[in-house]
Amino acid sequence: MSQLQPDGAVFLLQTAFLPALKSEHTITKNIIGAIPKGKEDYRPDEISKTAIDLAWHIASAEMRFLDAIAAGNFDFTPQPKPDSIRTSADLNAWYTENFEPRLNRVAGSSGEQLAQIVDFRGMFQLPAVMYAGFILHHTVHHRGQLSMYLRPMGAKVPSIYGESYDAAEARKAASKTS
Repeated sequence: MSQLQPDGAVFLLQTAFLPALKSEHTITKNIIGAIPKGKEDYRPDEISKTAIDLAWHIASAEMRFLDAIAAGNFDFTPQPKPDSIRTSADLNAWYTENFEPRLNRVAGSSGEQLAQIVDFRGMFQLPAVMYAGFILHHTVHHRGQLSMYLRPMGAKVPSIYGESYDAAEARKAASKTS
């Protein structure tokens, strides 16, 4: 298999990964924002993460991967959730504040940087740009878990890749009142 060339890495980033990361960021914020205040410690099972900890894992992992793409290596220093993040609104504010600067840094990376092989814990050795795809899969996986927490917490599930049941019911109710 031939190695990814710098121009191909830029093409992948600009045409596939950046638009997808921006789109998924909005969906992720909607799911995180649906965690009801006072229910942040909900977990469906004792071995599961709490809702806020799972949401933190999603957001902080995205930052770790974006940093690694731009830097050309991973920093595995623990990233505990700041004490200031207690609610989904707190987390979404942090997520929004940290996402765009990192995404812009990745967007400004050279083709050579994006094509550079980066090691991930000895398990993967991929061109840096390919970790943008890894971010997408990781976020979608855990976001699906988090969306399954919502109804048992008494929350509504926002639309993800089409109208959710809850969004459809809200739309129907709104059309009856207009």
